[in-house]
Amino acid sequence: MAIYEEYIGRNRDSFTSLKQMREEFKITCPDDFNFAYDVIDRLGKEKPNKLALHWVSNNGEEKKFTFSDMMKLSNKCANYLKSIGIKKGDKVLIVLKRSYLFWITFLALHKIGAIGIQATHMLMTKDYVYRCQKGEVKAVIITGDGDSTTQFDLGEYRTVKIKCVTKHKEVEGWLDFEKGIEEASDVWVRPTGKDATTKDDIMFMAFSSGTTGYPKLIMYDFSYPLGHIGTGIFWHRVIDGGLHFTVSDTGWLKCMWGKFYGQWFGETAIFVYDFDKFDGADILSKIEKYKITTFCVPPTMYRLILKEDVSKYDLSSLTHCCSAGEALNADIFNKWKEATGLEIHEGFGQSETTVCVATLYPFKSPTPGIIGRAVPGYDVKILEEDGTESLPGDVGEICIKATPKDKPFGLFLGYYKDKEANDECWRGGYYHTGDTAYADERGRITYVGRNDDVIKSSGYRIGPFEVESAILEHPSVLEVAVTGVPDPIRGFNVKATIVLRDGYTPSTELIKEIQQFVKTNTAPYKYPRIVEFVDALPKTYNGKIRRKAIRETDMLNSNDK
Repeated sequence: MAIYEEYIGRNRDSFTSLKQMREEFKITCPDDFNFAYDVIDRLGKEKPNKLALHWVSNNGEEKKFTFSDMMKLSNKCANYLKSIGIKKGDKVLIVLKRSYLFWITFLALHKIGAIGIQATHMLMTKDYVYRCQKGEVKAVIITGDGDSTTQFDLGEYRTVKIKCVTKHKEVEGWLDFEKGIEEASDVWVRPTGKDATTKDDIMFMAFSSGTTGYPKLIMYDFSYPLGHIGTGIFWHRVIDGGLHFTVSDTGWLKCMWGKFYGQWFGETAIFVYDFDKFDGADILSKIEKYKITTFCVPPTMYRLILKEDVSKYDLSSLTHCCSAGEALNADIFNKWKEATGLEIHEGFGQSETTVCVATLYPFKSPTPGIIGRAVPGYDVKILEEDGTESLPGDVGEICIKATPKDKPFGLFLGYYKDKEANDECWRGGYYHTGDTAYADERGRITYVGRNDDVIKSSGYRIGPFEVESAILEHPSVLEVAVTGVPDPIRGFNVKATIVLRDGYTPSTELIKEIQQFVKTNTAPYKYPRIVEFVDALPKTYNGKIRRKAIRETDMLNSNDK
């Protein structure tokens, strides 16, 4: 019996219809539930030789970890972190790319009750400063690859007391993280009393994309992993003893969706490929070589994969494929099915949720353009601005019936120390996602778009505010609006619409200068690939820039071509 069955009381194949599943699906959660102890350590003791994680480096180096390995290594990591002063409730910033150490570290933090905060290695100094100040970070654990430690050390921090680096990189003021783990004991006793964790404690936090301001800090409790039973078991349809591959860096929430909790609940192994640059042919070769069984990437990456001759690769090991992060068009769906015989099952969710709308096999077949129905465990409604439910075919906001104290497993706790943001999203007995959609008479939901201005480019979620902030530091820029422009390969390109200061003239040289300026002042993937100079930006009566008007103009111009 797979371990997830103990938390829903049955095997997934015992459900014979989606209707039955909605009526009978129920998750139980002990008051002291802790994923690291109750799932990983238990599997480490009961099924010690079962594969948990298969890691492959960009250079072809391989490491395999059993559940017993994960238990012992996370024990060693917990002992080391405790020895340098990390305790329950401390916030720790984790920047480890796709290193296997990410999983070991997060499990160790769960065991201590410390709060991990994941982040991408592409952050620049100002990004680190903001995140450490906002999160009241006590310790940072950063990869020795690249210049991440250099970028970090250029900033000044109020709360950071401990700095650890990987790769045995000798940097002044930084502790050797891998050496510390290696020398620590692999015996760890689950804390009791005030040091023990409960299901309602904060387990980890993550930053949003920063769509209407600087990124918000999202909180998740120890019951959060149970929500990913829906993600891994029912949507990804992972196989007990199989190998699941979600393409995601550990700096993004998609990692927690696709290569952590839900997959290990299903006792499948997680495949981690630590590549530097996405290449469709390379990904296909890895699926073939390692016999990946279940697979999930954003539509943009399917599009890049399909540029290759898929017929050259043996993908017969694949049993189920999924996609999320942006709308999946029919062309990709049909070409993938033609090439592999497999349909792509869409799913919808946010950083604040687990998968909450999806097409679940075998109950329903996916239809291109339709993301699916509400996932059991979530009560999803499409609501009008006045709070009434939208009629079939009418666009409204995707909302989840919940409050911070009465919510489905997998839904976030709220935003850390941000009353305004919490008041905005928790209203009228619902969590308001800010995403719009419409449902048909059968309850099937079609995604329309984001209420705010997030840009989804090549699998990244880019908030305009941080990009605008970087551009505004250039001496030539008076005003700027950052928006997304549709692109057949990336999904969207980042576009900057700029009003120049007096004394500056639009030119190709200035565009290149501004683009390079952004690359060196914030994460490089955020730089504007398109720059347009204008005399004035469209604004509301109270002076707010109307990015929507820019997007609409760009859409009209593209249609006229």
